[in-house]
Amino acid sequence: MEVSLRKMKWLLFLLGRFKIPLIAYTNPRLLHIDEQSVRIKIKLRRRTKNHLNSMYFGALAVGADIAGGIQVFYFSKKMDQKISFAFKGMNAEFLKRAESDIVFESNQGDIIKDAIERSKKEKVRVNQTILVLAKNDQQEIVAKFDMIVSVRVG
Repeated sequence: MEVSLRKMKWLLFLLGRFKIPLIAYTNPRLLHIDEQSVRIKIKLRRRTKNHLNSMYFGALAVGADIAGGIQVFYFSKKMDQKISFAFKGMNAEFLKRAESDIVFESNQGDIIKDAIERSKKEKVRVNQTILVLAKNDQQEIVAKFDMIVSVRVG
């Protein structure tokens, strides 16, 4: 099944409005999604700023969460499979202050797809670590997130 960017944007909107209100509060934008990569943008504004006028840790965590998780939804729609997933852990490394809009990138689609296929084949929950990078307007990496995605097909 073909999954469009527009459909995934709508899914992200619905997820924020009805399931996870913090997503709606930070108002993320899905810039790109395909089998390999995802890009999400969160603007630096009053709702996402801390007292130092940089992006608040919570907003950064929301961006990493979406970049890591929406690709599971993408494969779920593409494979027409019900996939249960959650984040089992996260390790964050903050390299510099996020003083502009931030784009969260994950190029780990092949790893997520392999985890889904392994779960489907072995009928068990599979945990996989994926990398999400947070970049500022100058394309400098401001944070790195190791997200442990736990998936189960069925």
